[in-house]
Amino acid sequence: MIGLIPPRPAGPWSRRALLAALAAGALAPRGAAAQTATRIAALGGAITEILYRLGAGDRIVAVDTTSLYPAEALREKPNVGYLRALSAEGLLAQRPDLIIAAEGAGPPAVLAQLREAGLRVEPVTEPPSPEGVLDKVATVGRLAGLEREAEILEADLRARFTDLAARRARIARAARALVVLSLQNGRTVVGGTGSAADGILILAGIANAASGIAGFKPMTDEAVVAAAPETVVIMQNGPEPLGPERVFAPGTALGQTPAAAARRLVAMDGLYLLGFGPRTPEAATDLMRAVYPDLPRD
Repeated sequence: MIGLIPPRPAGPWSRRALLAALAAGALAPRGAAAQTATRIAALGGAITEILYRLGAGDRIVAVDTTSLYPAEALREKPNVGYLRALSAEGLLAQRPDLIIAAEGAGPPAVLAQLREAGLRVEPVTEPPSPEGVLDKVATVGRLAGLEREAEILEADLRARFTDLAARRARIARAARALVVLSLQNGRTVVGGTGSAADGILILAGIANAASGIAGFKPMTDEAVVAAAPETVVIMQNGPEPLGPERVFAPGTALGQTPAAAARRLVAMDGLYLLGFGPRTPEAATDLMRAVYPDLPRD
């Protein structure tokens, strides 16, 4: 049972005192860190998905807003907010004995406060590559005490990545695509080199038309036209994805590309496409088939 949060004390140490009061009911007895965690806060869509795949869904006591799959995660678990805008109080209120945090979780000051309060916070790096996915599964499995289950999932993923590589080898010429994260206020935010967008394009055998920039950044109209993507891949946020009429609207930069002339637009769920979790081989395969419809499926 979670007790009431005591009134915030006055003075310069009020926040620290609040954290200490919250942590008093959250911390496990000394020495319990070596035991299997029974109350896990999963921060990051891929982290949550891996825990469910390993059979630890019932041990998750908190998720963040990026934990969109499986659907029951956000439906059934307490939501502690956006991955990069967490609050120490919200997490401590769920009394986790382990916090598994995807790369980029924060702010860093909040993670530091959680550690100060005595909570075990374990960061997980997320390189957008097959090796990165396998390492992520192994790390989450080790932290959750599910090493054997993680090994089984890793073996399955290796086989699927191998199948994907065989399909990729059949591509005669790499098409050029632009992964658009958002279209806001006339700014086209795209995925450049080193980003998860670049990683998924590589897996699907597609050339990144935004190779001139690094990470996720806005791209100027002139640069979009010059990049000449043959396909535009856009994030599907909500049940109704942006259609070609809006993405390739007359007078826009995207409307002046070869993709617009051919009406080549692919809309995919953001976590599925860019999460680099257990579904990544399928996401890359789906993207490959959308861009190369004539590629043999066997």
